[in-house]
Amino acid sequence: MPEGNFQYCDVSLPVPLDRVFTYSLPETLRHRVKRGCRILAPFGQRKLAGVVVRVHDEHPGIETRQALQLLGEDPAIEEDLLGLASWIANYYCAPLGEVLRAMIPLSSEVRRGKVYTLTDAGRDVARQQLIGEESEDPVIVILRLLEHRALSANYLGKKVKDADRVLRSLRRKGFIEAEDTAAQKDPLRAPAASLMVEFHSRVEEKLRKPERELLSFLELHPGAHNLAEVDQVVKGASQSARALARRGHLTLRHATTIHYQGEVRERHALNPHQQEALQQIRAGIEARRFQTFLLQGVTGSGKTEVYLSAIEAALAQGRSTLMLVPEIALTPAVSSQFFQRFGDRVAILHSAFSGSERAEQWRAIRAGKAMVVVGTRSGVFAPVQNLGLIVVDEEHDQSYKQEETPRYNGRDVAIVRARAAGACVLLGSATPSLESRYNVHRGKYTLLELPVRIAGRPMPVVETIDMRQEFLDTRKQATFSRRLIEEITSRLEAREQVMILHNRRGFSSFAACRSCGERVECRNCAVTLTYHHRDRRMLCHYCNYAERPPKRCPKCGSEHVHFLGTGAEKVEEELHLAFPRARIVRMDRDTVSGKRKFETILHGFRAHEYDILVGTQMIAKGHDIPNVTLVGVVSADIGLGMPDFRAAERTFQLLTQVAGRAGRGHLPGVVIVQTINPDHYAVRFAALQDYRQFYEKEIQFRRMMRYPPFAALANVMVRSRSQQQALEMSAEIGNFFGPSPRDLKILGPAEAPISRLKEEFRYQLLLKAANRNRLNELLHSLRAFAEQRHWAPTSLIIDVDPLSLL
Repeated sequence: MPEGNFQYCDVSLPVPLDRVFTYSLPETLRHRVKRGCRILAPFGQRKLAGVVVRVHDEHPGIETRQALQLLGEDPAIEEDLLGLASWIANYYCAPLGEVLRAMIPLSSEVRRGKVYTLTDAGRDVARQQLIGEESEDPVIVILRLLEHRALSANYLGKKVKDADRVLRSLRRKGFIEAEDTAAQKDPLRAPAASLMVEFHSRVEEKLRKPERELLSFLELHPGAHNLAEVDQVVKGASQSARALARRGHLTLRHATTIHYQGEVRERHALNPHQQEALQQIRAGIEARRFQTFLLQGVTGSGKTEVYLSAIEAALAQGRSTLMLVPEIALTPAVSSQFFQRFGDRVAILHSAFSGSERAEQWRAIRAGKAMVVVGTRSGVFAPVQNLGLIVVDEEHDQSYKQEETPRYNGRDVAIVRARAAGACVLLGSATPSLESRYNVHRGKYTLLELPVRIAGRPMPVVETIDMRQEFLDTRKQATFSRRLIEEITSRLEAREQVMILHNRRGFSSFAACRSCGERVECRNCAVTLTYHHRDRRMLCHYCNYAERPPKRCPKCGSEHVHFLGTGAEKVEEELHLAFPRARIVRMDRDTVSGKRKFETILHGFRAHEYDILVGTQMIAKGHDIPNVTLVGVVSADIGLGMPDFRAAERTFQLLTQVAGRAGRGHLPGVVIVQTINPDHYAVRFAALQDYRQFYEKEIQFRRMMRYPPFAALANVMVRSRSQQQALEMSAEIGNFFGPSPRDLKILGPAEAPISRLKEEFRYQLLLKAANRNRLNELLHSLRAFAEQRHWAPTSLIIDVDPLSLL
């Protein structure tokens, strides 16, 4: 890395533009700025925090703006992660600045605001008002306040009632103009309740009495203490602690409150299959070579114990580990086991934390204090030192794919990162993705199998109920079959627990008029609104637009508005009616929106505070609750009819995973699967718990249709608020590609399955290529074409290796 007194730096900013920006450096920064440092720089009217990718003395040939502030003396991102960011930007066709923003969770450390000044027109109005008498009119008050200096929005808000509305009005009239401000937050100005204080050395210099009393208290009570609590004991402790911390006499840091509720599990001896798998993983770690293992084990086979033992092997070699889980719901259960096994060497990274909590964990990892990192998708970017092992649990899960720029797959990025670090990757799943299982066939991955459950426990008995026959027998359109009702009743009588899966949110799927057939649709998206009974509202699950349930048809005025379809909320209500004495709880995105709600619900269910857990797919993965002996699937067909070539694979994985929640303790499990497609191979093989037969059937379909893993895939979409403009852009892309060459198959352009989303019309093309490098070249040339045509930067979306085609 070059060091010296450089005049310029190239900065990658978090904007949707595929380029870096050159800034001149003030004298005070020229010897301090290094590659990888974060820097605050002006960009139009804004001030953005970017990452320095190069320092140099080459004049760019145009007038440059000056960088404003260095955000930290040390590089925020090391060379290995900068290299990974460049690979992601190239492979996924994403701007480097947006990739780097996703990698560094420090945005909360920049304080942003607005400063207002008078325009010439505003200054004339202000002078006229100053001649007159005093006035309490907020417009006049603001104009007078701004007469001599620029003022912040916060200051004006304290001085003037309803300042935001007045400021907006003055801006529209051209009397004032606003400038964005940004500066690094002073971490010592945080509220006392969010800070921990700790004594670390005696002080020789002369101190004030409150400072001496604080240091005496901390010396007598070793360890970290919450500053707000110390302030109750030592008068003026908050002010004294900040003053002493600035002079380096004590440690003051953000408090990160991570409380994971989980049962303490005894460590059990590995069975022969687990020992054989661990032996191969340990050999790879000790050899310090890159190797990818696919650990395919039936549900309840003890994959987590293999993960923990493999991590111990990496730590024994002095190397750090990353453990990725697909959803926040799995993090508490996994983390409690990790804290139990590895103590304070564990750090947690996921989106349920506040910005300051994520930043604190990130800094602890970067400082080498945490050698075991547990996180969701973005955890793959954790700045761990001396990486030896990456574990990807439930590697098949769709949650590893980011659905906004940069559209990376956390599993694939983990493999690329491990290859660069000479580390091992352990992919685990009971239902591996077809791509991963095919890589075993090609010799790229090493297969490790756990074919039986631990402690000799049997696999659950799966019974399929044909709901077509159920209707013929009962002449009723019921949510639950007689068999499922019978099994729930017997489990409740035996004081056992039940899980019910219905992978659809809300109470009713949509509302329709029986007179004219009109459906209540979102005003922003081309989808119907879902009825949520608890909140008494119709809700769009894409843009969150909501309105009251209609009493009359908005088209014909008829009162005959009918609510159709069944969601998890309705399933919960019907269970309450069928089993009024049962304790029932629901877990889906609507009930776990609050912080820590996942842990509260799961801990309560594990402690048998509830008898029945109803939920969407988030209840299907990774949860180990020994007293669950019955799993019911209300409708196995949800998802089978989606316009997506992965529909069968997803259905098989979901059914197999949720079936695996039953019988994980000493009691055997039963699974009831309700379906109207009992002969579909995804449902049939899931009922048999037979991955091999499903893989052979599905891989044959993929080979015949040239879908992944037999082709590289990219979804190209254009979007615009103007339908005409979106159509024109899609036609231009069609002309750009021209007739499909032999090594490329182009499907489209055509309307996207959801043709309008968040007020934007969408058209897409699906590209299938035999050669991945050829596809990458075409996609980059398409981005260059869009830039030449001066399209808005966000109008073109390129999704490489898409997992959803909606």
